[in-house]
Amino acid sequence: MDRKEFFIDGSWAAPIDGDAHQVVEAATGRPLAEAAMAGTADIDAAVDAARRALTGPWGALGKAERAGLLEKFADELQARGRETAETVTRENGMPIRLSKSVNGFGPAFMMRYYAELICGLDLEEHRPGAAGRRNVVRREPVGVVAAVTPWNYPQPLAAMKLAPALAAGCTVVLKPAPETALDAYAFAEAAAAAGLPGGVVNVVPGGREAGAHLVAHPGVDKVAFTGSTAAGRAIGETCGRLLRPVTLELGGKSVSLVAEDADLDLFSAQLLNVSLPNNGQTCHAGTRILAPRARYDEVVEAITETVRGYRVGDPLDRDTQIGPMVSRAQQRRVLDYIEAGRASDARLTTGGGVPGDLAEGWFVEPTVFADVDNKDVIAREEIFGPVLAVIPYGTLDEAIEIANDSDYGLGGTVWTADEEKGIEIGRRIRTGTFGVNHYELDLNAPFGGVKGSGLGRELGPEGIDPYLVHKSLYLAAPAAP
Repeated sequence: MDRKEFFIDGSWAAPIDGDAHQVVEAATGRPLAEAAMAGTADIDAAVDAARRALTGPWGALGKAERAGLLEKFADELQARGRETAETVTRENGMPIRLSKSVNGFGPAFMMRYYAELICGLDLEEHRPGAAGRRNVVRREPVGVVAAVTPWNYPQPLAAMKLAPALAAGCTVVLKPAPETALDAYAFAEAAAAAGLPGGVVNVVPGGREAGAHLVAHPGVDKVAFTGSTAAGRAIGETCGRLLRPVTLELGGKSVSLVAEDADLDLFSAQLLNVSLPNNGQTCHAGTRILAPRARYDEVVEAITETVRGYRVGDPLDRDTQIGPMVSRAQQRRVLDYIEAGRASDARLTTGGGVPGDLAEGWFVEPTVFADVDNKDVIAREEIFGPVLAVIPYGTLDEAIEIANDSDYGLGGTVWTADEEKGIEIGRRIRTGTFGVNHYELDLNAPFGGVKGSGLGRELGPEGIDPYLVHKSLYLAAPAAP
C-alpha cells in the first residue's frame, strides 16, 4: 500500500524535496503504509502542471467534452469504490458501512451530477444594453484551484471540490491530509484511467507547510478548504491579502433540538446518524442536544440507553457502529474534553473513557453528559469525537436562544411532530443547514456555514459558482442602416 510518488502532470513523480509519512491504522495503532509528503518544490511542480493544462488541452475542450470525461472519471472512481472505502476505514476508523456509501460511491455520484449540470448551464448570454448597445456576458473558469482537504471524510470532501471545479473547466491541485494520504490516490488512478489530460488533476499529499505554500502560491487562482476553524482563519487571512477567492468549510457545534412533542423512538433511531456519525468526527454533528425540562429525564434516559447500546469495535466489521479516533493525538484530545466535562457541574451518564476490551487502537467510549450548561467547555468547543452534551431548556424561545449562542453555525436539527413548526424553528436558528426530523446532506442543495463555520457553499447548483467568473463584453450599437 506504500505511496512513494506523487501524481503530477498525468504521471507518477518522485519527490523533489518532500519527506515520508507513516500512515497508521486507526483500529490497531500499527503502521499501515508509507506515503510521500510534498515539499515546496513538489507543490511548485504540481501548480505549474495545472497552469499548463489550463491553457492547453483542458482549456480547449467544450463543456460537453469535459462532461464526457467526467463521466469516465466517475466510472473509474466507482470501479475502485469498495477498495477505496476499506482504505479510508483503515486510515481514519470510519465504520465500513458508512465508508462504503460516502467514500466508496459518493465521489462518482458528484462527478456525474456536475457533468450533467454543466451541460445544461448557459455559459454565454447576449443581453441588450443601454442606448441600443449590446453585451455578451460570459462565465469562464476561475483557473487553477488549490483543494486542501481533511482526514475525516477524505473522498467526498475532495470530490465536493474536484467535481464542480473540473466541470467548470478549472484544473486542480489536491493536497490531502497526511492521515489519509493513501486513499487520495484513487483520484489519481481514476483520472489516468479515464484519460483526463495531464495536469488537470494533481495529487500531492503534504503537511501544514506544503498546504501553506500551496494556498499562497502565485500560480493558484482559487482556494477551496475544509478543516478546522483555526486553520480556516489563517487561510482566509492569506487569501484576503492576495485578493484570492476562497471557500472555507470549517467546524461546527450543532444543536439537536428535541421539542416537547418529539417522537423519542424516531429521535433515538436517528441519533447515531445525526449526532455521532463517523465516531463523532463530523463537522455538522448535532452534539449539543437541547431537551425540554418537561421531558428532560425521559430524553436523557433515551439518549443514555441508546448510546450505551452502540457496538464499539473493529471498523471493518459491518456491525460496528462506533470505531476509533483517527490518531493517538485525536484520542487524547477527546479524552481531555471528557475530563473537562467531569470537572464541570455536568453529570456523566455513560462512557467517559477507553473501552476496556480495546487496548489497541485509538478508541473512546461513546459518552453522554447531562445537565450541561451552554457555557461549559464541552458545549462551546468542537470536540470531534463521540461526546454528547444534553442541555435543558424551558421555553422554545429559550431553546432557540441557546442554539444561536454559539461561535459556530453549520448544521442543526429539530425533532417535532409538527413539520411546519420545525421549519419555522429552522428559519430562526442561525446556521447554514438544518434538518427537520432527520439530517443528511443532499447533493442538490447547498452546504456550508455561517459565523465560525466558514464562507461560501458547496454542493447543489450553487456549488459550481465559486469556480466560475463573470466577464462582460461591451458591444457598440449597430450602425444605422
